[in-house]
Amino acid sequence: MCPTHAFPRLPRGEPCRFLPLSLLAACGFALAVAMAPPPLHAAEASRPNVVVILCDDLGYGDLGCYGHPHIQTPHLDTLARDGIRLTDCYAVAPVCSSSRAGLLTGRNPNRSGIYDWLPAGIPVWLKTDEPTIPGRLQGAGYQTAMVGKWHLNGQFNQATQPQPGDYGFDHWMATQNNAIPSHRHPKNFVRNGQPVGEIERFSCQAVADEAIGWMNQAASQAAPFYLHVCFHEPHEPVASPDALVDRYRDVAENEDEAQYFANVTNMDAAVGRIVTAIEAAGVREETLIVFTSDNGPETLKRYRGARRSYGSPGPLRGMKLHIYEGGIRVPGIVAWPGQIAGGEEVDEPVSGVDLLPTLCHLAGCEVPANKPLDGASLVPLLQGEPLARQRPLFWWYYRALTPPRFALREGPWKVVARWDGPLMTESAASIGRNINPQAIEILKTAQLVDFQLYHLEQDIGETTDLAARHPDVLARLRESARALHAEVQAEAPRWPATQAFWESGKR
Repeated sequence: MCPTHAFPRLPRGEPCRFLPLSLLAACGFALAVAMAPPPLHAAEASRPNVVVILCDDLGYGDLGCYGHPHIQTPHLDTLARDGIRLTDCYAVAPVCSSSRAGLLTGRNPNRSGIYDWLPAGIPVWLKTDEPTIPGRLQGAGYQTAMVGKWHLNGQFNQATQPQPGDYGFDHWMATQNNAIPSHRHPKNFVRNGQPVGEIERFSCQAVADEAIGWMNQAASQAAPFYLHVCFHEPHEPVASPDALVDRYRDVAENEDEAQYFANVTNMDAAVGRIVTAIEAAGVREETLIVFTSDNGPETLKRYRGARRSYGSPGPLRGMKLHIYEGGIRVPGIVAWPGQIAGGEEVDEPVSGVDLLPTLCHLAGCEVPANKPLDGASLVPLLQGEPLARQRPLFWWYYRALTPPRFALREGPWKVVARWDGPLMTESAASIGRNINPQAIEILKTAQLVDFQLYHLEQDIGETTDLAARHPDVLARLRESARALHAEVQAEAPRWPATQAFWESGKR
């Protein structure tokens, strides 16, 4: 549990009481707020090492310092105490591949054609002409590595599609999607193109082992490093150490819930090992650590095998695959002892798309100018200046489980909209079953309709539609939403519609 003087626990179902602090942050990254004087000026500071830790399907309410009544996360609670706990931290999308693409590129994933999660074999991938964090930092002299879940191509470790090393990672050990057969003894990791074989560890601990080994070598070099750590936990199929499961059998409703609680605690222990290794390497004060999740928690029993999905969205509406807050608002913790004073909360809305422009700023490399970015550099906030976004934060997921497909946030206001296209289902016979030519044609032509308006500072659960009470706010945000939707719709690529192309993903 986080110390009560620093982080009051957030009861489920009740609105958060946010502190009005300034922030340098990104959900997937965030730089921060309460700085010890004098303010940092990027040109005067040494370029930091950066460690981004991304969980899979971790809910907004799943950590002790975000109010979970049972799950023990002492290492993350300590990291939050030593740094910043973000209350309004957002994933780029409510689904995994899309969110990961947006975090790495600073762009809404629909711009690059990552419209949904990528099943194994699908002939869709993140194109290599997209700007990426590792590519920009590698070009600026950083050492770079990625460990864990990749999920940005369908044909993993095959010559038919780009692999992690093609985006700027010097070193990588990854899986295409989930740990197989589960988190216990995974056997589908590949290291720099070579299969690793079965690992007699739980997935998060195997990821931590590889991350620590690489980091120890990188920390001994003069060049700074960027380490991208992507845990599989707590995504299904969930498996957890027996000793940790034992902790929760008295408080969990059943064995499956105890397994989930233990899964989060096991991931927390892996984070603790990484932080300890950074300290032991003597680079803690030079290292920015960012912790977050790729989207909200999975719905229990939504699909076969999701029997241990007991994640919590806390007081938020919706879950994974929803455009409502529960699908996109996620935990966010940032720590940088050399620059950030600890024990603070911040309520500035931030997103994973902010990570690329911010890290480019800190690394002293140019932000790519050949493609529109949707994030903002947050470094000005470190200089005592307000954050000025060129465009508001927005989300668009064509296969959301509830009718709204598009959302936009500006200050405390959030607008969500349906569209005039059909609702996509997960039925095997549906054109909306993942990415395909028919679904792409619909999302390229559908228009936004039926707008709802929420004031998130007063209504974190999105229970009261204020559209009729604030027509001026609605009109302004509706215009912004339609303009952004049209812009992204125009850029969104049509993957080749030939049968041969799509059949290539079945071989």
